[in-house]
Amino acid sequence: MKVVLAPNALKGSLSSSDCASAMAVGVRRVVPDAVCIELPMADGGDGMRDAFMALDGFELCEIVVEGPLGDSVTAPFLLDSENATAVIEMADASGLALLDPARLDPVNASTVGVGQLMVAALDAGAERIVLGIGGSATNDAATGLAIALGVRFLDGAGQLLKGCGGSLTQVASIDLSGLDPRMTDLSLDIVCDVDNPFIGPEGAAALYGPQKGADAATVQVLDAGMAHFAEVLKEVTGVDVCEMPGAGAAGGMGGGLHALFGARLLPGAELMAEVVGLDTALEGADLVITAEGRIDGQTAHGKAPAEVAKRAKAAGVPCVAIAGSLGDGYQQLADVGIDACFSLCAGPISLEEAMAQASELMSDTTEQAVRLFIASKLY
Repeated sequence: MKVVLAPNALKGSLSSSDCASAMAVGVRRVVPDAVCIELPMADGGDGMRDAFMALDGFELCEIVVEGPLGDSVTAPFLLDSENATAVIEMADASGLALLDPARLDPVNASTVGVGQLMVAALDAGAERIVLGIGGSATNDAATGLAIALGVRFLDGAGQLLKGCGGSLTQVASIDLSGLDPRMTDLSLDIVCDVDNPFIGPEGAAALYGPQKGADAATVQVLDAGMAHFAEVLKEVTGVDVCEMPGAGAAGGMGGGLHALFGARLLPGAELMAEVVGLDTALEGADLVITAEGRIDGQTAHGKAPAEVAKRAKAAGVPCVAIAGSLGDGYQQLADVGIDACFSLCAGPISLEEAMAQASELMSDTTEQAVRLFIASKLY
């Protein structure tokens, strides 16, 4: 029996690699000699670095950078020297998880630390950077990152501005003369798991500002700043990011990097499926098992389990999904190829308990899914 194990990370409890290993334990309880192909997945959100780390060729590097509110944090990046490729996860330098809930401040939070990671990667010889932009605490449209790379944002009086959400309304001009010259030839791929636009009711500030600490009034301020900055970007670069899918990802990081540096915006799950060789692994497989912290109707919109299921369906392989919780709309995921969904929790349990027991629960649930699959073949 060949089983492909292609989970996303379960945020806060299991990396995608650890999740795949726990799944393999469950499979082998039922079929000891099963061939388990472990393919840790990601979709641009938290956990992308862990998925790349499971691949051959990458080494872990660490530097001290500025966190979202200026505190010093030690942040990693991955480097494949042979292929001159670096992998950076935005959340490691400018992520929500770096701040206590009481300190969330999208008006003043900055992506400077992400830019500092990019400079370190360039110093290490990277000619391509893959940047995952999920889990951000910022809404600065990549201005902080750009400042770390030598870009200057000026107000109407020619004064230098800080790169943060609150300064976007003041940007009158952009000075690119000091940009790190290595950026000219850099291949920059932005990996994201959402496709929201730059501004408006579905834009960066409105959709994700509240989870970053913005109240209704602050959301309006941030959105107005984004709208103004989009006009300046268009004047300087000729690129209109307002309606571009994915431009609003990570507080406008997607749009800012595309306009300023010509970055490519890539659906994270599709990229990871190609990187890990999912289609090849599916050849001759009997079953695919994927996973995520929460599976609901939104899973179909660019999340890793949906991409795994889509490719499994095309290959004619049954696909089962396991989640920490099942939310509204998960029943419709059969349309994208998820044949059945299982929750990790067999009974009432607190979130803290579930997270602490995530590995054991994943093995147990995988075991039951495999037993059901085998039984369906016997009767």
